[in-house]
Amino acid sequence: MSFTKTTEAVSNHDHLERMSIAELLQNINSEDKTIPEAVEKALPQIIALTEKVTEKLKSGGRLFYIGAGTSGRLGILDASECPPTFGVSHDLVIGLIAGGDSAIRKAVEFAEDDTNQGWIDLQHHHISDKDIVIGIAASGTTPYVIGALQKCNEQDIVTGCITCNEGSPLAITAKYPVVVIVGPEFVTGSSRMKAGTAQKLVLNMISTASMIQLGRVQGNKMVEMQLSNNKLVDRGTRMIMNELNISESEAQKLLEKHQNVRSAINAYKK
Repeated sequence: MSFTKTTEAVSNHDHLERMSIAELLQNINSEDKTIPEAVEKALPQIIALTEKVTEKLKSGGRLFYIGAGTSGRLGILDASECPPTFGVSHDLVIGLIAGGDSAIRKAVEFAEDDTNQGWIDLQHHHISDKDIVIGIAASGTTPYVIGALQKCNEQDIVTGCITCNEGSPLAITAKYPVVVIVGPEFVTGSSRMKAGTAQKLVLNMISTASMIQLGRVQGNKMVEMQLSNNKLVDRGTRMIMNELNISESEAQKLLEKHQNVRSAINAYKK
């Protein structure tokens, strides 16, 4: 299969080593400004995938992200932030990376080239057709991710993807592809930059919209967040104060008793 891998195209900027720090940063910033527009063009695809994610989560399924390198780390980041932000179980949104957890910090050589390991990793979580799997790969050619999605398709497990190359094998494999064309990177081929930023924006949209649809946000507040540090306890206290128009001490007592912002508010109103 032949397709144009724009993530590997030559940078719009040359002689980077001759630039001052100010010039480097200004040029990186000018490239970064194009990313939201690229994401906007993919909104119909993002909407279709997010609707499917929400449908699966509402019916008792789970969301899996699977990727390698930067893409895998971004999936794990998004998954790991769902429990503290929205108060959901740690096994509702799961991030998998080629090479296993050690690859989160240190690259595991050639792990992404194994076409079978992605499916094996999913099977460790007893994947089923109740779940949905999103493959993340800027290039759209990562064997670990493509192989996993192909097996999911065979097992009637819904698949999506986030990639940055039109017509890539991954985009063709996924039933709900999201393709964000960000063009050449500032440093040629360094897809942790524009492509990685685009992937993070899309992941933010998918998980946040899904969790709101699941009722994990009230108004615009994270009323189900885990009270895992003093900052979040203070935030929860302010939410209760503002919602109920009560004193800080009253709000603190409510939060301490119920350990959850929504529960504290509902208990007071009853």
